[in-house]
Amino acid sequence: MAAAAGIVALAAGTFAVAQANATPTAPDEVIPNVLTSLQAGELAAHLTGQLDDAVAGSYYDAEAGTLVVNVVDESARAAVEDSGAAARMVRYSLGELADVRSEVSEFAVPGTAWTVDPVSNTVRVTVDETVRGDALAVVENSVAALGDAATFATVAGEFEPFVTGGDAIFSSGARCSLGFNVTTSAGTPGFLTAGHCGEVGSTWSDAAGGATIGTMSQSVFPGSDFALVDYEGQVDSPSEVNLYDGTAQEITGAAEAVVGQEVRRSGSTTGLHDGVVTAVDVSVSYPQGVVEGTIQTTVCAEPGDSGGALFAGSEAVGLTSGGSGDCTSGGTTFFYPVTDALAEVGASLP
Repeated sequence: MAAAAGIVALAAGTFAVAQANATPTAPDEVIPNVLTSLQAGELAAHLTGQLDDAVAGSYYDAEAGTLVVNVVDESARAAVEDSGAAARMVRYSLGELADVRSEVSEFAVPGTAWTVDPVSNTVRVTVDETVRGDALAVVENSVAALGDAATFATVAGEFEPFVTGGDAIFSSGARCSLGFNVTTSAGTPGFLTAGHCGEVGSTWSDAAGGATIGTMSQSVFPGSDFALVDYEGQVDSPSEVNLYDGTAQEITGAAEAVVGQEVRRSGSTTGLHDGVVTAVDVSVSYPQGVVEGTIQTTVCAEPGDSGGALFAGSEAVGLTSGGSGDCTSGGTTFFYPVTDALAEVGASLP
């Protein structure tokens, strides 16, 4: 995953937030700091960079307002606790779990998603309801053969990109959603959306059959799922997200997602919905191919929401990619990280 854009550097071993304890504690009793999910994401990125292989993932405990950091080296515990996070000793390192992920990629079929789950300290393998019969048996048996380093789950619906053919954007035969307005490497305005929405050279408008407002100059799918559209002419392109209630959320930066973080999604089919990040760096196998490095959430989405904005407060987090379910029954949804998309296309938030 690319390094988070716009994250404020933290002083080593410290994080300036209010302490959770309201009463005196024993000298050897460590009380984690109370953090917002955005602060937890920043702290997680800092500790991962500082402690490297000693960290085996992290997640945000929203109820306690605490970042929980998995460690495999006892010597890392003090650095984690000094930073204001809670340290938890686990069995498997990220390197060991990366090897397990590689094994999963050998037997995964379309309809499979797999990721390192920091809560269970395993590689979690999930299949949708299209995986049946012999294919399902192969996946289940292969996961079982990995022992306690892997877990298996099923979800309803089908993992697929959310395409029907933030604000609606239209191209020939497709409707998607605008993600975030950006400034391109040339210093000109543009916007990010999903790569599966269109090909390089496709033209886009803000109304069905309307005048062209931009041309897609970069598009990657599968593997990744992002695209850049360069605006043409004079187009108002504020750095904000439509909240579908007559107001908008200003976007001032981009941030990496953290497990347990509360997020919101804006899309042209279903408007604004919220949920929680359940996994990061997820590999998901769509019928068209595998997309790596996605953010998995409980936020619902439907066809036409593709490319729309996932955000936390004023921070851009992801671009709607695909998933299963809908906004009536709920579902599982995947997002491509904005920080990675910005780095790939060489753009920045306005």
